[in-house]
Amino acid sequence: MTLTLRSSTSFINLKDTKSFKTADEVVGSICYAQIKPTFSLVAKSSVQASHVLEHHSLIKVGSLAEKWEKLHPLSGPHDGSNSSKVPVFVMLPLDTVTHGGNLNKPRAMNASLMALKSAGVEGVMVDAWWGLVEKDGPLRYNWEGYAELVQMVKHHGLKIQVVMSFHQCGGNVGDSCSIPLPPWVLEEISKDPDLVYTDRSGRRNPEYISLGCDSMPVLRGRTPIQVYSDFMRSFRDRFSDDLGDVIVQEVQVGMGPCGELRYPSYPEGNGAWRFPGIGEFQSEEAGNPDWGIDGPQDSGEYNQFPEDTGFFRREGTWNTEYGQFFLEWYSSILLQHGENILEAAEGIFQGTGAKLSGKVAGIHWHYKTRSHAAELTAGYYNTRNRDGYLPIAQMFAKHGVVLNFTCMEMRDGEQPENAGCSPEGLVQQVKMATQAAGTELAGENALERYDPAAYGQVLATSTSASGSGLSAFTYLRLNKRLFEEENWRHMVEFVRNMSEGGKNRELAESDTQGSDLYIGFVNEKNIEKTKEILLV
Repeated sequence: MTLTLRSSTSFINLKDTKSFKTADEVVGSICYAQIKPTFSLVAKSSVQASHVLEHHSLIKVGSLAEKWEKLHPLSGPHDGSNSSKVPVFVMLPLDTVTHGGNLNKPRAMNASLMALKSAGVEGVMVDAWWGLVEKDGPLRYNWEGYAELVQMVKHHGLKIQVVMSFHQCGGNVGDSCSIPLPPWVLEEISKDPDLVYTDRSGRRNPEYISLGCDSMPVLRGRTPIQVYSDFMRSFRDRFSDDLGDVIVQEVQVGMGPCGELRYPSYPEGNGAWRFPGIGEFQSEEAGNPDWGIDGPQDSGEYNQFPEDTGFFRREGTWNTEYGQFFLEWYSSILLQHGENILEAAEGIFQGTGAKLSGKVAGIHWHYKTRSHAAELTAGYYNTRNRDGYLPIAQMFAKHGVVLNFTCMEMRDGEQPENAGCSPEGLVQQVKMATQAAGTELAGENALERYDPAAYGQVLATSTSASGSGLSAFTYLRLNKRLFEEENWRHMVEFVRNMSEGGKNRELAESDTQGSDLYIGFVNEKNIEKTKEILLV
Protein backbone atom coordinates (compact mmCIF):
# COMPACT_ATOMS: atom_id res chain seq x y z
CA MET A 1 0.00 0.00 0.00
CA THR A 2 1.21 3.50 -0.68
CA LEU A 3 0.76 6.64 1.37
CA THR A 4 -2.12 9.06 1.18
CA LEU A 5 -2.43 12.33 3.03
CA ARG A 6 -5.55 13.97 4.45
CA SER A 7 -5.98 17.58 3.37
CA SER A 8 -8.53 20.26 4.18
CA THR A 9 -9.31 20.49 0.49
CA SER A 10 -8.62 18.21 -2.46
CA PHE A 11 -5.28 18.89 -4.10
CA ILE A 12 -6.21 18.38 -7.71
CA ASN A 13 -9.27 17.16 -9.53
CA LEU A 14 -8.87 13.55 -10.54
CA LYS A 15 -9.97 14.40 -14.05
CA ASP A 16 -6.93 16.63 -14.40
CA THR A 17 -4.33 13.92 -13.89
CA LYS A 18 -3.53 13.93 -17.55
CA SER A 19 -1.94 17.34 -17.11
CA PHE A 20 0.89 15.70 -15.14
CA LYS A 21 2.10 13.67 -18.06
CA THR A 22 4.56 15.99 -19.70
CA ALA A 23 7.05 14.60 -22.16
CA ASP A 24 9.79 14.19 -19.60
CA GLU A 25 7.80 13.24 -16.51
CA VAL A 26 5.43 10.45 -17.41
CA VAL A 27 7.09 8.21 -14.83
CA GLY A 28 6.58 10.78 -12.10
CA SER A 29 2.83 11.29 -12.53
CA ILE A 30 0.75 11.56 -9.37
CA CYS A 31 -2.97 11.06 -8.84
CA TYR A 32 -4.29 12.80 -5.75
CA ALA A 33 -7.26 11.27 -3.97
CA GLN A 34 -10.38 13.27 -3.15
CA ILE A 35 -11.84 10.63 -0.85
CA LYS A 36 -10.77 9.32 2.53
CA PRO A 37 -7.09 8.39 2.82
CA THR A 38 -5.59 5.14 4.00
CA PHE A 39 -4.58 6.80 7.23
CA SER A 40 -4.70 10.10 9.02
CA LEU A 41 -1.95 11.67 11.08
CA VAL A 42 -3.22 13.80 13.93
CA ALA A 43 -1.29 16.18 16.18
CA LYS A 44 -2.56 17.15 19.60
CA SER A 45 -1.12 19.83 21.84
CA SER A 46 -2.04 21.13 25.28
CA VAL A 47 -4.46 23.52 23.62
CA GLN A 48 -5.97 20.76 21.49
CA ALA A 49 -5.11 22.16 18.06
CA SER A 50 -8.08 21.67 15.81
CA HIS A 51 -6.19 21.31 12.55
CA VAL A 52 -3.08 19.43 11.48
CA LEU A 53 -2.98 21.13 8.12
CA GLU A 54 -3.47 24.70 7.05
CA HIS A 55 -3.71 26.17 3.62
CA HIS A 56 -0.43 27.69 2.52
CA SER A 57 0.94 29.77 -0.30
CA LEU A 58 1.44 28.58 -3.84
CA ILE A 59 4.65 26.92 -4.88
CA LYS A 60 5.65 26.66 -8.50
CA VAL A 61 6.64 23.19 -9.65
CA GLY A 62 7.79 22.96 -13.26
CA SER A 63 5.46 25.12 -15.33
CA LEU A 64 2.44 24.65 -13.03
CA ALA A 65 1.43 26.75 -10.04
CA GLU A 66 -0.25 24.30 -7.70
CA LYS A 67 -1.68 24.61 -4.20
CA TRP A 68 0.20 22.79 -1.49
CA GLU A 69 -0.41 22.67 2.21
CA LYS A 70 2.02 23.28 5.01
CA LEU A 71 1.79 21.07 8.08
CA HIS A 72 1.99 22.46 11.58
CA PRO A 73 5.01 21.14 13.48
CA LEU A 74 4.07 18.31 15.79
CA SER A 75 4.28 18.97 19.49
CA GLY A 76 7.46 17.68 21.07
CA PRO A 77 10.06 16.78 18.43
CA HIS A 78 11.22 20.27 17.52
CA ASP A 79 10.40 22.42 20.51
CA GLY A 80 13.95 22.35 21.83
CA SER A 81 12.85 21.29 25.33
CA ASN A 82 14.48 17.86 25.25
CA SER A 83 18.27 18.03 25.31
CA SER A 84 18.58 14.30 24.64
CA LYS A 85 16.48 14.28 21.48
CA VAL A 86 18.10 13.06 18.26
CA PRO A 87 16.91 14.76 15.06
CA VAL A 88 16.10 12.30 12.28
CA PHE A 89 16.87 12.95 8.62
CA VAL A 90 15.90 10.77 5.65
CA MET A 91 18.19 10.11 2.68
CA LEU A 92 16.68 11.04 -0.66
CA PRO A 93 17.00 8.77 -3.73
CA LEU A 94 20.42 8.69 -5.36
CA ASP A 95 18.93 10.05 -8.58
CA THR A 96 17.14 12.99 -6.94
CA VAL A 97 18.85 15.20 -9.53
CA THR A 98 18.89 13.92 -13.11
CA HIS A 99 21.86 13.64 -15.47
CA GLY A 100 20.53 16.79 -17.11
CA GLY A 101 20.85 18.67 -13.83
CA ASN A 102 17.13 18.95 -13.08
CA LEU A 103 15.15 17.90 -10.03
CA ASN A 104 13.76 14.43 -10.68
CA LYS A 105 9.97 14.00 -10.28
CA PRO A 106 9.35 17.30 -8.48
CA ARG A 107 5.65 16.63 -7.80
CA ALA A 108 6.42 13.30 -6.19
CA MET A 109 9.24 14.87 -4.20
CA ASN A 110 6.96 17.63 -2.95
CA ALA A 111 4.37 15.13 -1.71
CA SER A 112 7.09 13.01 -0.08
CA LEU A 113 8.49 15.99 1.78
CA MET A 114 5.00 16.82 3.02
CA ALA A 115 4.66 13.29 4.39
CA LEU A 116 8.07 13.40 6.07
CA LYS A 117 7.22 16.70 7.70
CA SER A 118 3.99 15.19 9.02
CA ALA A 119 6.04 12.40 10.63
CA GLY A 120 8.14 14.92 12.53
CA VAL A 121 11.47 14.32 10.77
CA GLU A 122 14.01 17.11 10.94
CA GLY A 123 14.94 17.04 7.28
CA VAL A 124 16.47 15.13 4.38
CA MET A 125 19.90 14.30 2.98
CA VAL A 126 20.94 14.53 -0.68
CA ASP A 127 24.13 13.69 -2.58
CA ALA A 128 25.56 16.58 -4.58
CA TRP A 129 27.31 14.48 -7.21
CA TRP A 130 30.58 15.78 -8.62
CA GLY A 131 29.77 13.82 -11.78
CA LEU A 132 26.58 15.87 -12.27
CA VAL A 133 27.46 19.34 -11.00
CA GLU A 134 30.82 19.74 -12.77
CA LYS A 135 29.92 17.49 -15.68
CA ASP A 136 30.29 20.04 -18.48
CA GLY A 137 33.90 20.95 -17.84
CA PRO A 138 36.38 22.21 -15.24
CA LEU A 139 34.93 24.99 -13.06
CA ARG A 140 31.58 24.84 -14.89
CA TYR A 141 29.03 24.12 -12.18
CA ASN A 142 25.31 23.46 -12.48
CA TRP A 143 23.50 23.69 -9.12
CA GLU A 144 20.01 24.41 -10.45
CA GLY A 145 18.40 21.05 -9.64
CA TYR A 146 19.74 21.25 -6.11
CA ALA A 147 18.60 24.86 -5.77
CA GLU A 148 15.04 23.81 -6.65
CA LEU A 149 15.22 21.04 -4.06
CA VAL A 150 16.54 23.36 -1.33
CA GLN A 151 13.69 25.79 -1.91
CA MET A 152 11.15 22.97 -1.79
CA VAL A 153 12.64 21.68 1.45
CA LYS A 154 12.58 25.19 2.88
CA HIS A 155 8.92 25.60 1.89
CA HIS A 156 7.99 22.60 4.02
CA GLY A 157 9.91 23.84 7.04
CA LEU A 158 12.49 21.06 6.82
CA LYS A 159 16.30 21.09 6.91
CA ILE A 160 18.66 19.49 4.42
CA GLN A 161 22.01 17.75 4.73
CA VAL A 162 24.11 17.96 1.57
CA VAL A 163 26.88 15.48 0.78
CA MET A 164 29.84 16.65 -1.28
CA SER A 165 29.98 13.39 -3.24
CA PHE A 166 33.33 13.21 -5.03
CA HIS A 167 32.92 9.50 -5.73
CA GLN A 168 31.16 7.46 -8.39
CA CYS A 169 27.63 6.22 -7.79
CA GLY A 170 27.20 2.62 -8.88
CA GLY A 171 28.71 -0.72 -7.97
CA ASN A 172 28.15 -0.75 -4.22
CA VAL A 173 25.42 -1.94 -1.85
CA GLY A 174 22.25 0.07 -2.41
CA ASP A 175 23.43 1.85 -5.55
CA SER A 176 20.34 2.02 -7.75
CA CYS A 177 21.73 4.20 -10.55
CA SER A 178 25.00 5.03 -12.26
CA ILE A 179 26.68 8.42 -11.93
CA PRO A 180 30.35 8.24 -12.93
CA LEU A 181 32.98 10.87 -12.25
CA PRO A 182 32.82 13.94 -14.55
CA PRO A 183 33.57 13.08 -18.21
CA TRP A 184 36.57 15.41 -18.33
CA VAL A 185 38.00 13.62 -15.28
CA LEU A 186 37.47 10.24 -16.92
CA GLU A 187 39.39 11.54 -19.93
CA GLU A 188 42.37 12.30 -17.71
CA ILE A 189 42.10 8.85 -16.13
CA SER A 190 42.11 7.23 -19.58
CA LYS A 191 45.37 9.05 -20.32
CA ASP A 192 46.90 8.08 -16.98
CA PRO A 193 45.18 5.06 -15.35
CA ASP A 194 47.39 5.48 -12.26
CA LEU A 195 45.10 8.33 -11.17
CA VAL A 196 42.77 5.73 -9.68
CA TYR A 197 43.37 2.88 -7.25
CA THR A 198 44.84 -0.34 -8.63
CA ASP A 199 44.85 -3.69 -6.84
CA ARG A 200 47.60 -6.28 -7.01
CA SER A 201 45.90 -8.00 -9.95
CA GLY A 202 46.05 -4.80 -11.97
CA ARG A 203 42.32 -4.03 -11.78
CA ARG A 204 41.56 -0.30 -11.87
CA ASN A 205 38.84 1.16 -9.69
CA PRO A 206 37.15 4.27 -11.16
CA GLU A 207 35.14 5.04 -8.00
CA TYR A 208 37.46 7.69 -6.65
CA ILE A 209 40.75 9.47 -7.43
CA SER A 210 43.66 7.81 -5.62
CA LEU A 211 44.87 9.68 -2.55
CA GLY A 212 48.38 9.36 -3.98
CA CYS A 213 47.44 12.15 -6.39
CA ASP A 214 46.24 14.61 -3.73
CA SER A 215 49.08 17.11 -4.27
CA MET A 216 49.66 16.50 -7.98
CA PRO A 217 48.16 18.84 -10.66
CA VAL A 218 46.75 15.90 -12.61
CA LEU A 219 43.26 17.30 -13.30
CA ARG A 220 43.99 19.83 -16.02
CA GLY A 221 46.39 21.84 -13.93
CA ARG A 222 44.63 21.42 -10.58
CA THR A 223 45.25 18.92 -7.83
CA PRO A 224 42.32 16.79 -6.64
CA ILE A 225 42.30 18.73 -3.35
CA GLN A 226 42.07 21.99 -5.31
CA VAL A 227 39.26 20.57 -7.44
CA TYR A 228 37.31 19.47 -4.36
CA SER A 229 37.93 22.86 -2.74
CA ASP A 230 36.70 24.75 -5.80
CA PHE A 231 33.59 22.56 -5.87
CA MET A 232 32.83 23.23 -2.20
CA ARG A 233 33.51 26.94 -2.63
CA SER A 234 31.10 27.07 -5.57
CA PHE A 235 28.48 25.32 -3.44
CA ARG A 236 29.04 27.76 -0.59
CA ASP A 237 28.68 30.79 -2.87
CA ARG A 238 25.58 29.43 -4.64
CA PHE A 239 23.79 28.62 -1.39
CA SER A 240 25.14 31.38 0.84
CA ASP A 241 21.62 32.51 1.77
CA ASP A 242 20.65 28.99 2.87
CA LEU A 243 23.76 27.92 4.80
CA GLY A 244 23.09 28.20 8.50
CA ASP A 245 19.35 28.24 7.81
CA VAL A 246 18.01 25.40 5.68
CA ILE A 247 21.45 23.83 5.25
CA VAL A 248 22.45 23.86 8.89
CA GLN A 249 22.83 20.42 10.43
CA GLU A 250 25.54 18.93 8.22
CA VAL A 251 27.49 19.47 5.04
CA GLN A 252 29.09 16.07 4.65
CA VAL A 253 32.48 16.04 2.94
CA GLY A 254 33.24 12.99 0.80
CA MET A 255 36.70 11.50 1.33
CA GLY A 256 36.68 8.20 -0.55
CA PRO A 257 34.58 5.42 -2.11
CA CYS A 258 30.92 5.71 -1.08
CA GLY A 259 31.90 9.08 0.38
CA GLU A 260 33.69 7.27 3.23
CA LEU A 261 37.21 7.85 4.50
CA ARG A 262 38.67 4.50 3.41
CA TYR A 263 40.39 2.61 0.63
CA PRO A 264 38.27 0.68 -1.94
CA SER A 265 39.38 -2.58 -0.34
CA TYR A 266 36.09 -4.44 -0.88
CA PRO A 267 34.82 -3.46 -4.36
CA GLU A 268 31.57 -5.09 -5.38
CA GLY A 269 31.02 -3.45 -8.75
CA ASN A 270 33.57 -5.55 -10.64
CA GLY A 271 32.66 -8.76 -8.85
CA ALA A 272 36.05 -9.03 -7.17
CA TRP A 273 34.74 -9.05 -3.60
CA ARG A 274 31.79 -10.56 -1.78
CA PHE A 275 30.83 -10.50 1.87
CA PRO A 276 32.51 -11.44 4.23
CA GLY A 277 35.86 -11.47 2.44
CA ILE A 278 38.81 -9.75 4.09
CA GLY A 279 39.45 -7.49 1.10
CA GLU A 280 42.83 -6.46 -0.27
CA PHE A 281 45.33 -3.70 0.41
CA GLN A 282 45.17 -1.09 -2.32
CA SER A 283 48.70 0.23 -2.10
CA GLU A 284 51.85 -1.62 -3.10
CA GLU A 285 54.70 0.68 -2.09
CA ALA A 286 55.54 0.32 1.59
CA GLY A 287 57.94 3.24 1.71
CA ASN A 288 60.80 1.51 3.55
CA PRO A 289 63.72 0.43 1.33
CA ASP A 290 64.90 -2.03 3.97
CA TRP A 291 61.71 -4.03 3.49
CA GLY A 292 61.34 -3.62 -0.26
CA ILE A 293 58.80 -1.66 -2.27
CA ASP A 294 55.94 -4.12 -2.14
CA GLY A 295 53.30 -4.45 0.52
CA PRO A 296 52.59 -7.68 2.41
CA GLN A 297 52.90 -10.72 0.19
CA ASP A 298 51.01 -13.00 2.56
CA SER A 299 47.83 -10.93 2.99
CA GLY A 300 45.69 -13.14 0.78
CA GLU A 301 42.93 -12.25 -1.66
CA TYR A 302 39.59 -10.44 -1.55
CA ASN A 303 37.38 -13.34 -0.51
CA GLN A 304 39.62 -15.24 1.86
CA PHE A 305 39.21 -15.45 5.62
CA PRO A 306 41.89 -14.28 8.09
CA GLU A 307 43.06 -17.76 9.00
CA ASP A 308 43.60 -18.52 5.30
CA THR A 309 46.47 -16.01 5.20
CA GLY A 310 49.87 -15.63 6.80
CA PHE A 311 49.36 -11.94 7.46
CA PHE A 312 45.96 -11.86 9.18
CA ARG A 313 45.85 -15.18 11.01
CA ARG A 314 45.83 -15.30 14.81
CA GLU A 315 49.62 -15.04 15.22
CA GLY A 316 50.25 -13.59 11.78
CA THR A 317 52.53 -11.01 10.23
CA TRP A 318 50.18 -8.17 11.23
CA ASN A 319 51.65 -8.34 14.73
CA THR A 320 55.32 -8.32 13.67
CA GLU A 321 57.62 -5.31 13.34
CA TYR A 322 57.13 -5.24 9.59
CA GLY A 323 53.37 -5.66 9.82
CA GLN A 324 53.07 -2.87 12.35
CA PHE A 325 55.21 -0.58 10.21
CA PHE A 326 53.17 -1.24 7.09
CA LEU A 327 49.81 -0.83 8.80
CA GLU A 328 50.93 2.40 10.48
CA TRP A 329 52.06 3.81 7.12
CA TYR A 330 49.00 2.58 5.23
CA SER A 331 46.56 4.10 7.72
CA SER A 332 48.55 7.31 8.24
CA ILE A 333 48.38 8.35 4.59
CA LEU A 334 44.63 7.73 4.64
CA LEU A 335 44.38 9.99 7.71
CA GLN A 336 46.48 12.62 5.95
CA HIS A 337 44.14 12.47 2.97
CA GLY A 338 41.20 13.12 5.27
CA GLU A 339 43.11 15.90 7.01
CA ASN A 340 43.83 17.62 3.68
CA ILE A 341 40.18 17.63 2.62
CA LEU A 342 38.70 18.55 6.00
CA GLU A 343 41.20 21.37 6.48
CA ALA A 344 40.14 22.81 3.14
CA ALA A 345 36.46 22.37 3.97
CA GLU A 346 36.87 24.00 7.37
CA GLY A 347 38.34 27.12 5.78
CA ILE A 348 35.65 27.29 3.09
CA PHE A 349 32.62 26.87 5.36
CA GLN A 350 33.93 28.76 8.38
CA GLY A 351 31.42 31.36 9.52
CA THR A 352 28.56 30.05 7.36
CA GLY A 353 26.69 28.41 10.25
CA ALA A 354 26.79 25.00 8.57
CA LYS A 355 28.15 22.05 10.52
CA LEU A 356 30.64 19.77 8.74
CA SER A 357 30.66 15.98 8.90
CA GLY A 358 32.65 13.13 7.44
CA LYS A 359 31.77 9.47 7.05
CA VAL A 360 33.58 6.40 8.36
CA ALA A 361 32.60 2.92 7.17
CA GLY A 362 31.08 0.35 9.53
CA ILE A 363 33.27 -2.64 8.67
CA HIS A 364 31.97 -5.10 11.23
CA TRP A 365 32.96 -8.44 9.70
CA HIS A 366 35.96 -10.24 11.24
CA TYR A 367 35.76 -7.73 14.09
CA LYS A 368 35.93 -10.60 16.60
CA THR A 369 39.30 -11.79 15.28
CA ARG A 370 42.62 -10.56 16.63
CA SER A 371 43.74 -8.83 13.44
CA HIS A 372 40.40 -7.24 12.35
CA ALA A 373 41.50 -8.02 8.79
CA ALA A 374 38.68 -6.30 6.87
CA GLU A 375 39.22 -3.06 8.76
CA LEU A 376 42.98 -3.18 8.13
CA THR A 377 42.66 -3.49 4.36
CA ALA A 378 40.25 -0.52 4.37
CA GLY A 379 42.86 1.60 6.14
CA TYR A 380 41.60 1.44 9.73
CA TYR A 381 44.52 0.26 11.87
CA ASN A 382 42.28 -1.32 14.46
CA THR A 383 43.34 -4.59 16.06
CA ARG A 384 42.90 -6.32 19.40
CA ASN A 385 46.00 -4.44 20.54
CA ARG A 386 45.29 -1.00 19.06
CA ASP A 387 42.37 1.45 18.86
CA GLY A 388 42.21 2.50 15.23
CA TYR A 389 39.23 4.83 15.56
CA LEU A 390 40.58 7.21 18.18
CA PRO A 391 43.12 8.80 15.76
CA ILE A 392 40.33 9.27 13.21
CA ALA A 393 38.02 10.83 15.80
CA GLN A 394 40.83 13.11 16.98
CA MET A 395 41.45 14.28 13.42
CA PHE A 396 37.74 15.02 13.00
CA ALA A 397 37.67 16.86 16.34
CA LYS A 398 40.64 19.00 15.31
CA HIS A 399 38.56 20.51 12.51
CA GLY A 400 35.24 20.57 14.36
CA VAL A 401 33.79 17.83 12.13
CA VAL A 402 31.03 15.41 13.12
CA LEU A 403 31.97 11.74 12.67
CA ASN A 404 29.18 10.00 10.78
CA PHE A 405 29.12 6.23 11.27
CA THR A 406 27.06 3.44 9.71
CA CYS A 407 25.63 0.03 10.74
CA MET A 408 23.75 1.56 13.68
CA GLU A 409 20.79 -0.77 13.11
CA MET A 410 22.70 -4.07 13.18
CA ARG A 411 22.86 -6.61 15.98
CA ASP A 412 25.51 -9.25 16.49
CA GLY A 413 22.97 -12.07 16.64
CA GLU A 414 21.67 -11.26 13.15
CA GLN A 415 25.04 -11.85 11.47
CA PRO A 416 26.44 -15.09 10.01
CA GLU A 417 28.38 -16.92 12.70
CA ASN A 418 31.40 -17.73 10.53
CA ALA A 419 32.05 -14.07 9.64
CA GLY A 420 33.16 -13.00 13.12
CA CYS A 421 30.87 -9.97 12.98
CA SER A 422 30.22 -7.59 15.84
CA PRO A 423 28.49 -4.42 14.66
CA GLU A 424 27.41 -3.74 18.25
CA GLY A 425 30.98 -3.93 19.52
CA LEU A 426 32.22 -1.77 16.65
CA VAL A 427 29.60 0.93 17.20
CA GLN A 428 30.39 0.98 20.92
CA GLN A 429 34.10 1.38 20.20
CA VAL A 430 33.50 4.28 17.79
CA LYS A 431 31.11 5.85 20.28
CA MET A 432 33.80 5.75 22.97
CA ALA A 433 36.42 7.10 20.56
CA THR A 434 34.33 10.15 19.67
CA GLN A 435 33.61 10.82 23.34
CA ALA A 436 37.32 10.61 24.17
CA ALA A 437 38.24 12.87 21.25
CA GLY A 438 35.52 15.39 22.04
CA THR A 439 33.75 15.27 18.70
CA GLU A 440 30.11 14.58 17.89
CA LEU A 441 28.87 11.26 16.53
CA ALA A 442 26.07 10.99 13.98
CA GLY A 443 24.63 7.75 12.66
CA GLU A 444 23.16 5.99 9.65
CA ASN A 445 21.75 2.54 8.96
CA ALA A 446 23.84 0.51 6.53
CA LEU A 447 21.01 -1.50 4.97
CA GLU A 448 17.38 -0.73 4.17
CA ARG A 449 15.44 -1.89 7.22
CA TYR A 450 11.81 -1.25 8.18
CA ASP A 451 11.38 -3.58 11.15
CA PRO A 452 11.02 -2.66 14.83
CA ALA A 453 14.18 -4.60 15.75
CA ALA A 454 16.35 -2.36 13.57
CA TYR A 455 14.71 0.80 14.87
CA GLY A 456 15.07 -0.48 18.41
CA GLN A 457 18.79 -1.02 17.95
CA VAL A 458 19.24 2.55 16.70
CA LEU A 459 17.25 3.83 19.68
CA ALA A 460 19.51 1.92 22.05
CA THR A 461 22.62 3.30 20.33
CA SER A 462 21.33 6.85 20.37
CA THR A 463 21.38 7.12 24.15
CA SER A 464 24.22 7.52 26.61
CA ALA A 465 24.62 8.12 30.33
CA SER A 466 25.03 11.85 29.71
CA GLY A 467 22.05 12.17 27.39
CA SER A 468 22.13 11.84 23.61
CA GLY A 469 24.77 9.54 22.16
CA LEU A 470 24.13 10.85 18.63
CA SER A 471 23.96 14.39 17.31
CA ALA A 472 21.69 13.23 14.46
CA PHE A 473 20.54 10.10 12.68
CA THR A 474 20.01 9.78 8.93
CA TYR A 475 17.70 7.02 7.75
CA LEU A 476 18.43 5.13 4.54
CA ARG A 477 16.33 5.68 2.39
CA LEU A 478 13.23 7.38 0.94
CA ASN A 479 11.42 4.98 -1.40
CA LYS A 480 8.01 3.39 -1.99
CA ARG A 481 8.49 0.70 0.64
CA LEU A 482 8.90 3.27 3.39
CA PHE A 483 5.33 4.45 2.81
CA GLU A 484 3.72 1.03 3.06
CA GLU A 485 1.27 0.89 5.96
CA GLU A 486 3.26 -1.00 8.60
CA ASN A 487 6.62 0.42 7.51
CA TRP A 488 5.32 3.97 7.80
CA ARG A 489 3.85 3.30 11.21
CA HIS A 490 7.19 2.00 12.49
CA MET A 491 8.97 5.01 11.01
CA VAL A 492 6.66 7.51 12.72
CA GLU A 493 7.07 5.68 16.02
CA PHE A 494 10.84 5.73 15.58
CA VAL A 495 10.99 9.46 14.87
CA ARG A 496 8.90 10.23 17.92
CA ASN A 497 10.98 7.97 20.15
CA MET A 498 14.19 9.59 18.93
CA SER A 499 12.72 12.98 19.79
CA GLU A 500 12.11 11.74 23.33
CA GLY A 501 15.65 10.65 24.02
CA GLY A 502 15.42 7.05 22.88
CA LYS A 503 12.28 6.00 24.74
CA ASN A 504 10.84 3.02 22.90
CA ARG A 505 7.05 3.46 22.88
CA GLU A 506 4.46 2.39 20.36
CA LEU A 507 2.00 4.89 18.95
CA ALA A 508 -1.66 4.38 19.70
CA GLU A 509 -4.04 3.70 16.84
CA SER A 510 -6.52 6.18 18.28
CA ASP A 511 -6.53 9.13 20.64
CA THR A 512 -8.30 7.33 23.49
CA GLN A 513 -5.06 7.30 25.49
CA GLY A 514 -4.57 11.03 25.11
CA SER A 515 -1.25 10.60 23.30
CA ASP A 516 0.42 13.52 21.58
CA LEU A 517 0.48 11.65 18.29
CA TYR A 518 -1.45 8.71 16.96
CA ILE A 519 -2.18 6.97 13.68
CA GLY A 520 -5.53 5.56 12.66
CA PHE A 521 -5.96 3.13 9.78
CA VAL A 522 -9.19 2.56 7.91
CA ASN A 523 -10.42 -0.91 7.07
CA GLU A 524 -9.33 -2.85 4.02
CA LYS A 525 -12.63 -2.28 2.21
CA ASN A 526 -12.17 1.48 2.26
CA ILE A 527 -8.51 1.13 1.34
CA GLU A 528 -9.46 -0.64 -1.86
CA LYS A 529 -11.71 2.26 -2.79
CA THR A 530 -9.07 4.86 -2.09
CA LYS A 531 -7.06 6.34 -4.93
CA GLU A 532 -3.36 6.10 -4.21
CA ILE A 533 -0.76 8.81 -4.31
CA LEU A 534 2.47 7.82 -5.97
CA LEU A 535 5.12 9.48 -3.86
CA VAL A 536 8.43 8.17 -5.13
